[in-house]
Formats: sequence, C-alpha cells, structure tokens
Amino acid sequence: MINWYEEVNRRKEDLLQDLDGLLRIPSVKNLETSGPGAPMGKEIGRALGYMLDLSAQHGFRIANLDGYVGYAELGGSAEDGYIAVLGHLDVVAATGNWTSPPYEPTMRDGKLHARGAIDDKGPTLAAYYGLKIVKELGLPLKHNVRFIFGTDEESGSSCMARYRQTEKLPIAGFTPDADYPIVHAEKGQINTRVMLERSMEPTPVGLEGKWYLHSFFGGGTANMVPESARAIIAGEAGSLGDLAAEYTAYCEYRGRRGTSRIEAGQIILEMEGKAAHGMEPQLGVNAALELIHFLAPLSFQPDAERFLHCVETYLFEDYAGVALGIANEDEISGALTINSGILQFEPEGESFFYINLRYPVTDEASRILDTITKQVGKYGFAMEPPLLKKGHHVAKDHPMIGILQQIYQDTTGLVPTLLSTGGGTYAYHIGNGVAFGPLFPGKTSLAHQADEYIEVEDLLLSSAMYARAIYELANADYDK
Repeated sequence: MINWYEEVNRRKEDLLQDLDGLLRIPSVKNLETSGPGAPMGKEIGRALGYMLDLSAQHGFRIANLDGYVGYAELGGSAEDGYIAVLGHLDVVAATGNWTSPPYEPTMRDGKLHARGAIDDKGPTLAAYYGLKIVKELGLPLKHNVRFIFGTDEESGSSCMARYRQTEKLPIAGFTPDADYPIVHAEKGQINTRVMLERSMEPTPVGLEGKWYLHSFFGGGTANMVPESARAIIAGEAGSLGDLAAEYTAYCEYRGRRGTSRIEAGQIILEMEGKAAHGMEPQLGVNAALELIHFLAPLSFQPDAERFLHCVETYLFEDYAGVALGIANEDEISGALTINSGILQFEPEGESFFYINLRYPVTDEASRILDTITKQVGKYGFAMEPPLLKKGHHVAKDHPMIGILQQIYQDTTGLVPTLLSTGGGTYAYHIGNGVAFGPLFPGKTSLAHQADEYIEVEDLLLSSAMYARAIYELANADYDK
C-alpha cells in the first residue's frame, strides 16, 4: 500500500524549491506587456514557461496553446477520455502593507508567505507534485492525466475559453483552488443594471412642500455589499435642520452610523454599512439600502420617488428575492440570493441599481429575468441585457465524488460533506469538474490580501491527497 504522505515528504525540499521559483514571478495580468505567446503579459507568460519547462524536465508531454494555457500530460492510454487537474498561474496585484516583500517567499512559523501562496501557485505545485509522484512510481493508468496551467483565472478565464476552442473536455477532474472537502455545485449568476427611464418633463428644483434629490450614490463594486452611501438633498432652508435631526434619530433607532451636514442650502446625508461578498449579502449591511429606507417615506420629485420606492419595495432587507417574486432554493445549491452593489440617482444623468444575483442550479435564468422585468416595469425601470453564467453541478453519485470523499475522510478523519457556492470556481470550465481544497475547514485564507500564506504542513498533506486522487481517478470506470 502506498504511503502518499511519505512520498511527498521525500520530495519536500524539491517541491518548496520549485514553488519558490514560481512565487518569485510577479504574474499579474498586464496587457501593456502582452505579445506573441504572452497574451496576458510578459510575467504571466514567464510563469507559464516556467511550469512547462519544469514539466518537460520531469518527462511529461507538454503543449502550449498560444500562451493562453498550457498543459503537461501523463499516460500512454489510447482511451479517448482523460482526467484533468486545473490550476492557475496568474495572481492579483500585491497591494497593502506586507511584512515581507510579496514576491520574495518567506517562511514564518510554518507558513510560506508570498503572493500566490494559497491562490493558486502553492496548491498548483502541490497537485503537480502529486502527478509527478504517480509518474515516478511508475503506476499503471487506465486514463491519461492532463495538468492544465491556466493564466487568466483572476480576470475572466479567457485562458479556458481558448482551451475549449480546440481541446476536448475531460471525463472528470478537479481544481485545487477553493475549499475542502469538495465543492460540487455552483449557483448560476445574473448581473445587470436596472435603469430608470426618466420622465419627459423634469421637475423644477424647489417645489413647495417637497424635497429635491440632487444625487444619490451607494457602493461601487457590483459583487460587494455597499459599505457607504451618500444623498444630496435640497429643500426649504428652515426644514434642513429638522431633516438632520430626523436622520440622527433614524440612525440611532436602526443602530447605524450616519452623518449629516448642511451646506449652501443643501443637506448631505451619509451612511456607513458593512461590506460583504455579493454571494452572501446577508452577512453585510447595505449602506445604500439603509439610507434609501430613510428617504423613501419623504416627498421628492417624481423620478426620485420612483427610484426610491422601487428599490425600497424590492430590495430592502430582502436578500432572497421574496418581494420580487423570484425566491427559490434547492437541496443541491441552496437559496437564491440577490445583492445590489451599485445604486445611483442623477436627475439629469443615469439612474439605476445593479443586480448581482445567484440562483440555484435547478432554476432557470429566463424565469427570474421575466419576473424581474415585470416587477420593476411598474416603476418605470427597464433591464439592460444581462451577463449570465449558468450554474454548475456534478451529481453526488458521479464516480469521482465517491473517490474524493473517501480520500478526504481517510486522510483527515472528517466527514466529506459536499459543498456548494454562490461564487464560481475554476472547475466550472472543465465540465465534470469539482474544487478539491486547498483550504481546510476552520482555516483562514488571506488570498488577495497582504501577507498571503499557505501552511507548509497543509501544502504537503494536500499534495499527498492530490497524488492519491490523480491515481485513483485515472483508474476509475466512467459511463461512456
């Protein structure tokens, strides 16, 4: 019986040395330095060359698809199908205050710190060494194994779009680019702006007995819960102080942090919220919706009232789409969620709210879009053509799922629960793909943050699981 961890530990220093070299390449997408063979920029091209050169040195068959993506392949099977492992070599920019330089890998307290350590160069090298171990042990394989090196996961995955143009998709595969145990389902996504159609006759400023909304803005990132919002309002000078007092009382009642100030016959209201990812809007406090909840009962010009009332009716404290009539959930991926990360009102410009919606894998985007269109149309809103991403799901009875569950349970002693996500993983791009690690339950990830790291022991343990997974997946039987 093969002791996979022992095999990894024998190669520990080589793994860390090869990872060190990869982490030193600042492979951030930069189209200004793109060229033939390096469409994502010079440094990403260098990272892809690094891994393909390493793969060639280790005796794998390699291919480079115009610099968009490359792969290393193992096995001599004449079978048409293959098993895939998919990692990515691009990283996000190393912003923030780092304790050590982000592209100078540094070990502290058993943690290897560098940009890309956890997302995704560390896990990619761990899985690559898993494939290397299978090769060096000379183990028989029913199916070939292809390790795919992506270059554009962080900003659009054009690398895998290029791969799918010429390459057949695998019969099964995994990416080491999410969480353990196994992420087997990803919700579908709908992203679009819902635009207010302006009245033909603008309302004059200063109508007696009414407020005039000069501008409203909240958020700034479509897939994040807005953490700030601002409204600028005109009205009778004697009423501005009363409105400021009402706002203070409202903030105290709601337990929110808001401020007001009066300048040049206008009042500026600001609200603070709590940011959260758009796939989990219930974990944040939407500052824009909190401010709109205060404004909606007031009397404004018609366009402003339509904007405020529509948002208030359909979005305030409703992350499941109940008011819109689109709420739904399934056992595979959970409940629909809706977030509005950008909200804007300008009397003479564009007025809209942005929808960032995640829906269950068994639902249909057409049902949701038709319903939203009818509902917002009541307030004179129209939806722009949406960006759609279909849901992704590998059935729990797929042979790959059972294999990965057994490996995880044998290695950790933990229950191999199947996970779903409202976000997307790289596995989406390989058909029958799941995400398998590298983040263990209860561990903190600093991916995309300063001082990003991977725990070396987790790196080695993952490599052992990946080696076994590659071997067993490559020898499993799959329905034709």
